[in-house]
Amino acid sequence: MPLKHNWRDFQLYVITAGGCHPGRELVHVMEETLKGGAGMLQLRNKTGSRQEVLREAKELRALTRAYDVPFIVNDYPDIALEVDADGVHLGQDDQAIEEARRLLGQDKIIGISTHSLEQGLAAERAGADYIGVGPVFPTNTKPGRAAVTTSYVSEAARHIRIPFVAIGGITLDNVGEVLAAGARKICAVSAIVGSEDPARVCRSFLEAIRSAEAGGHAIRIRLNGKETTTSAGNVAELVEQLGQGNKRLVAEVNGMMIQRSDWTSAALTPGARVELIQFVGGG
Repeated sequence: MPLKHNWRDFQLYVITAGGCHPGRELVHVMEETLKGGAGMLQLRNKTGSRQEVLREAKELRALTRAYDVPFIVNDYPDIALEVDADGVHLGQDDQAIEEARRLLGQDKIIGISTHSLEQGLAAERAGADYIGVGPVFPTNTKPGRAAVTTSYVSEAARHIRIPFVAIGGITLDNVGEVLAAGARKICAVSAIVGSEDPARVCRSFLEAIRSAEAGGHAIRIRLNGKETTTSAGNVAELVEQLGQGNKRLVAEVNGMMIQRSDWTSAALTPGARVELIQFVGGG
């Protein structure tokens, strides 16, 4: 069943990592990321048996189809074909792009991990549909792999013509650096699936990406006790972004009550502590 939209429009790419959420079902965690707006999902299981990977692939194929989100299988073109995944992701030491293309056909997506501009350009010439650029920062999901830093992100933004996804050690605290280097598609693993609220973290990543696209600047604040990212410049803008403009709210910033008439002048700064409480009047 073909996707109903252009898969290249995704902004946030999420990869499975069962070790990051012990005690929580894989499908449940990944559905939370889709609820939060993840635009592409990859199954990556480096330690499980082929039978286990096939079972997970079938479950995630059904899930992603329900959300109309592209589904990619890491390392197993044959499993991608068997479950009718949208594509496969390969590393530098995996099956050649040309071989994967012969197996999967022209309509499937093939992504390639790259760690230098030379590798990125080679993947593009070989027919990759997108590349991963990373790891941007040191990460436990790629132990022993040296970080490529944001320098390669900047090079990719200037020279790579196919979509590229910045990946590796990216969190809400450092995504601004990656976006400033020119990335507009972000992949996060442990920062999302290892969090207590994957949907909320996905929304925060998307807010940062969209702010960068619009030429704005996202900041980190603590909203009702939880870290989040926003491009809002003041309390009024924050309330509107949250879709709460028609609610009766009490607002506090850094412990100070802000009158509604002052919301537009109550600037938000990095690290601000904001409390928004819905007021229910009594009779």
